[in-house]
Amino acid sequence: MNERKIILEDIAPVDLYGVNDNKMGLIRKRFPKVKIVARGETIKISGEDEDLNQVEMVLNVLIDYFHRYGNLTENAVEQILAGTKESGAKTEQAAGDDVLVFGNGGLIVKARTENQRRIVDSISKNDMVFAIGPAGTGKTYTAVALAVRALKNREVKKIILTRPAVEAGENLGFLPGDLKEKLDPYLQPLYDALYDMIPAEKLSYYLENKIIQIAPLAFMRGRTLDNAFVILDEAQNATEGQLKMFLTRMGASAKFIITGDITQVDLPKNQPSGLPQAMRLLNKVEGIEFIKLDGSDVIRHKLVKRIVEMYDNVKDKKEEK
Repeated sequence: MNERKIILEDIAPVDLYGVNDNKMGLIRKRFPKVKIVARGETIKISGEDEDLNQVEMVLNVLIDYFHRYGNLTENAVEQILAGTKESGAKTEQAAGDDVLVFGNGGLIVKARTENQRRIVDSISKNDMVFAIGPAGTGKTYTAVALAVRALKNREVKKIILTRPAVEAGENLGFLPGDLKEKLDPYLQPLYDALYDMIPAEKLSYYLENKIIQIAPLAFMRGRTLDNAFVILDEAQNATEGQLKMFLTRMGASAKFIITGDITQVDLPKNQPSGLPQAMRLLNKVEGIEFIKLDGSDVIRHKLVKRIVEMYDNVKDKKEEK
């Protein structure tokens, strides 16, 4: 067993250790084979060299995060530890450079599954990406994070988020309020993602000045969407004509991500979804990539993964008959 000593510089011990050593407790839990003793500005770690390298790397990432963002919450510590665990804690890049957005309250937004990472890689190579998969696979959240990153990096001038305003068993006309109040519930998942990633005051500014635009799919007709990162969510609820209309809105300097779940179509039975048609017609078009997510990408409550699996089993049995 080997021992190393780490001396803290430019960070108060309480900022790294947490009140009552709460943050250090999270690190100890992540590395049970390493003995970690933190006293004052000195941290002693004992264990095998490979484990010590990982602990030292994580501590450096945490300190770097504090220096860059001025705080280090327990939530940030948990997410950095989760990120390094998924990637084998090989380098600082595992917890730093692959972060898409540093959100509110220390939230770290990053691709957390292989297919989510494929979405991130694909949008850097292609101007249009389709992310198809069941609920809870993070396809919309990842897409919004990519859009926010592009805006912050000044790669685009605006973000446009849209969804078909299709009733999922409820009648839109019976909802109270004006048109905006009727439509907002359908667009709420997009607002929720943005609230996670952008401070409230700045988000209000972006929305008021139309730097970020959130609107129903029907409002896209006649527009040319240029210098923008554009996301069509719930694309399975767009008709064939609507989806063609949307895809042909693409300007010369735009990125499009289209997300959908072909197992949850809410259109009337006499209106086929445009998503399966697009998958057939555009599958081999250069510059467009289709990424399919599945139950292994579900990152919501563990029950969501089980629910998806059970419904998939029912679907498979029906197809066998």
